[in-house]
Amino acid sequence: MTRSFDLLLTAIAPAVWGSTYFVTTEYLPAGYPMTAATLRALPAGLFLLLLVRRLPEGLWWGRALVLGALNFSVFWAMLFVAAYRLPGGVAATVAAIQPLIVIFLARAILGSAIRALSILAAAAGMIGVALLVLTPSRELDPVGVAAGLVGAASMACGTVLSRRWQPPVSPLTFAAWQLTAGGALLLPVALLSEPPLPALTQANIVGFAYLCLIGAAFTYIIWFRGVSLLEPSVVASLGFLSPLTAVLLGWQVLDQRLSAMQIAGMVIVVGSVWLSQRAQNASRFVPAKIHKHHARI
Repeated sequence: MTRSFDLLLTAIAPAVWGSTYFVTTEYLPAGYPMTAATLRALPAGLFLLLLVRRLPEGLWWGRALVLGALNFSVFWAMLFVAAYRLPGGVAATVAAIQPLIVIFLARAILGSAIRALSILAAAAGMIGVALLVLTPSRELDPVGVAAGLVGAASMACGTVLSRRWQPPVSPLTFAAWQLTAGGALLLPVALLSEPPLPALTQANIVGFAYLCLIGAAFTYIIWFRGVSLLEPSVVASLGFLSPLTAVLLGWQVLDQRLSAMQIAGMVIVVGSVWLSQRAQNASRFVPAKIHKHHARI
């Protein structure tokens, strides 16, 4: 399989995740961020575990818990808090700092080189997302902004560690371990911090099913596959496609208009993703010491 195929397949995941804001606000009962995060992760993880029928062994129990906490428990909890407390565009803009965090974490944890072109691509992506989703009337809720930043940092750390800790199993099994661990860690938090869900409507059930099966089980299998094959900075840059999808959904489904500024933002976002790939292609031949480092992991 070619690198282009790997990129396109991995890009499906953040493109689908862009629908999270729409589904959360339009289909889920309001005021249950921890419950929503739990119901997105735990059923998906248990379903995948039934398919693979393989549990972690040895040190992978601890690693699965750490990665589950970073990629799902903390990230999704903060994502839903941000989604409930901020307009989707503001939440997406705050989360757009993640690729920049990944660049520096990859340097610290993996020894990856910090490339000026990668930093430029990450900065351009943040600007593009801001143009895409922000308007002067947007109000900033401090708790929502803080939740978005914590969630971005958690996912960035999880992405880099997922690259470093590559288990001898398939991406499907790796996703099953992490989703189950993340959901199990979220469950007591949801039970203790939020009241029971009200009687679910048909729309609520559809929303939860979509986030669980498509937004979690399916997308994270291809996401972890991409993390194992591509550089963290390249994978993280694909996250800019998430707010792009969110805006396109608003345009198509909610009949929202696209301004000239938003169209410019789209162009910049797509350009930043392309620039990130160019930065990696320019350094395809990584210094030998980096390869040796990965070989020891």
